[in-house]
Amino acid sequence: MASDDIKPHAGGAEPDYRFTLANERTFLAWLRTALGLLAGGVAVHQLVPSPAPASAVLAGLCVVLAAVLAATAYPRWRRVQVAMRAGEPLPRSLMILVLTGGLLILIVAAAVLLVVS
Repeated sequence: MASDDIKPHAGGAEPDYRFTLANERTFLAWLRTALGLLAGGVAVHQLVPSPAPASAVLAGLCVVLAAVLAATAYPRWRRVQVAMRAGEPLPRSLMILVLTGGLLILIVAAAVLLVVS
């Protein structure tokens, strides 16, 4: 059976439930991280008064990274679930690189904000 015919909950072989639950926990961790970044962005926007442009940039970066994580969490969960059902190797994810790079940019922006305020 081709992996195109396999759906996350149907087709292929039923994966070990521990792996399915691990995939779900990873999905929820991505969403939890996105919510944390969103809360951080709102907090920076509301609690850091000056300089306003710098805090707006930092808040915007947090919200953008949160949106990227939230938008890519489900497709990643789906690809992994289908790969497990098809008995194929797990797909590569660029989200680890994106999250690492995004957090590095946030840290640099926060450091700049601390220096100029």
